[in-house]
Amino acid sequence: MILDPLVRFKDAHSKGIIPDNVYDLTLKRFPITVAGINRIEKASGIRYPIAYVEPSLVLSTPNPNSYEYGILFARTIPVVFENKFQVVIQISAPLVAYGLKGTIHAILAHEFLHFLELIRKISKMELLSDEISGNLFENVYSDETRLFEPRVVFKDRTLLNHITKKFPAGFRDYKLEDKVTKFWINKNLPKINVSLDENTIKLPADALSKIKLDPAFVSRIEQLEEKSSKIRKKKLY
Repeated sequence: MILDPLVRFKDAHSKGIIPDNVYDLTLKRFPITVAGINRIEKASGIRYPIAYVEPSLVLSTPNPNSYEYGILFARTIPVVFENKFQVVIQISAPLVAYGLKGTIHAILAHEFLHFLELIRKISKMELLSDEISGNLFENVYSDETRLFEPRVVFKDRTLLNHITKKFPAGFRDYKLEDKVTKFWINKNLPKINVSLDENTIKLPADALSKIKLDPAFVSRIEQLEEKSSKIRKKKLY
């Protein structure tokens, strides 16, 4: 799998796809991303999955004939590589280049919650050939009812503040979107367009049945799920 998280981004720069100024800015600001991953690991006590910087901006449209689009700043992608299951977090280069520290850390934390949810589903065999959507453009209601409760997972008050401010009901950061439009989209830098239909991934049932998870990790996730469930019940009554 990817060892250097910047390998695809560096390759795009060497081919002249990414200009020098954007390349330099992204490399200069990449330590903010690394610090975010370290912070999440410290706050949760769980290792962050493999992450890499995608040299393209990922845009999602509700349907092919629509002029509306959403920017996907990061995605949680399950992959089977050489018969081994991996979860990979794809971080878009524009987020690294133009996102504020709090925004970057909130998005990384949000994807981490998706990762935990994915492992939970696999451990309970709830996933069999189910479609997994790895985007921030998905139905907000299902997102909120499904994800682990952040304050159960993260022991970091500032990080929790970033998450609750950025994701009260789906992610929006207008300043970041304006910057990305001005410095990335309008400069014709690389983009990937995915429809919501395309942005779901099916894992074959035989691959799922072969996945071996660390029992200690599964036990930890069950504890987090139980605590999240208790908090949710308190909110309802």
